[in-house]
Amino acid sequence: MSVSVRIPTILRTYTDGAAEVTGEGATLREVLQKLDSDFPGIGARVLDESGKIRRFVNVYVGEEDVRFADGLDTATPEGAQISVIPAVAGG
Repeated sequence: MSVSVRIPTILRTYTDGAAEVTGEGATLREVLQKLDSDFPGIGARVLDESGKIRRFVNVYVGEEDVRFADGLDTATPEGAQISVIPAVAGG
């Protein structure tokens, strides 16, 4: 299934500056694996050493936060838009 993945500015060095790339996969896990295959190193910035989404990275499939859905097993239907959003801190 072809989906679009929105890449935050901080990770665009992995995508040659592209703000949005095409991904493939029936689940978020598959999309992220393919994304890391196409853009080596980006997966380690989204997933931690145990293979879970990093604590300060939010991922949405459409409007749904995957932490409140099925996590990495969240379905990614054809044409879905996935957004990777790093948390911003400050005061």
